[in-house]
Amino acid sequence: MLSRVEEDPLKMSTPRSATLQQIAADLGLHVSTVSRILNASAADGAKAASAKTVARVRAYAKEVDYRPNPLGTGLRTKRTNQIATLVPRLSDLVLSTIFEGIDEAATEIGLTAFVTNTFDDPAVQEQKIQLAISRKVDGVILGDSRLDGAAADELRHRGVPYVLVNRTAPGHTSITCDDHLGGRLAAEHLLSNGHRTVGVIAAQPYASTGIDRCGGFTQCFAEHGYPVPEELLAHCGFDAESGAEAADRLLRARPGITGLFAVNDFAAIGAMSAAREHGRTVGNDLAVVGFNDISIARQLAVPLSSVRSDMHGMGRQAVATLARIIAGENPESRSLPPELVVRASSDFGVTE
Repeated sequence: MLSRVEEDPLKMSTPRSATLQQIAADLGLHVSTVSRILNASAADGAKAASAKTVARVRAYAKEVDYRPNPLGTGLRTKRTNQIATLVPRLSDLVLSTIFEGIDEAATEIGLTAFVTNTFDDPAVQEQKIQLAISRKVDGVILGDSRLDGAAADELRHRGVPYVLVNRTAPGHTSITCDDHLGGRLAAEHLLSNGHRTVGVIAAQPYASTGIDRCGGFTQCFAEHGYPVPEELLAHCGFDAESGAEAADRLLRARPGITGLFAVNDFAAIGAMSAAREHGRTVGNDLAVVGFNDISIARQLAVPLSSVRSDMHGMGRQAVATLARIIAGENPESRSLPPELVVRASSDFGVTE
């Protein structure tokens, strides 16, 4: 007599999901028809057979727990279902938040996103692009593009789908915050509170974020009859230490400054530190406004006013746009609207 295991060995084995061949046999269809229905996009799958057959196949596949083989699908479609993201530094909270949006949106549509640092170094950027191409990624999201657009030009030349995020470059599709408008919002706020002598902690001139935010701010001041002189524009990195050094230069050049606009929150936090060294009190005799509205901005001893950008949303939109480009579409660039969040660091009026 057979043992219980010998009588019914299948009950003791690891369950397997159904195969295309099994589904085709069970439904009396050709395997190629079933494959086109289940492994194509919704639109292409609908063209593979009648609506009734498509619905029948998909319902049965769900019933028998059919799961496509990612490797097999990749071989058939010549796609890896991977996208690469290049950023200057993932340790930057803004960039990590953007990548969270990228990763979340990519997962939802069956893509795997990986990220790599370039440290804003063109040579490293080129190496990482070549690495992504060697991995045969379906597309690239550039979070470190320079205004010259060299990296995007290379991807276009190589025929690799790509989209820019956070930064822009002329002639290339991008998903960003409306940085120019954000700069204007900060300027209008300081002007409305009576500030006329202000300094700008700008970013490096190769990044559109700093150029556009600074441009929107200074243009607004000029339109109101208070142009910001060149000596009150200090270029620096996006970190707190660089922001402190830039603020120190500005406060030495013009001790009578009553307001500072930093194109990045970390630079603004550094500026608040430098202000103390100069005997200034942020929120009382010196207003400071940052950009991006990172989570720590509201937790500071003097909460930081900041222009809020939809960092997570930019990441999600970048994936959606890249998916359209991979599919052969030509979507337009998008600029997500900013919002000024006023807190104690600038919520006071002055008389100059």
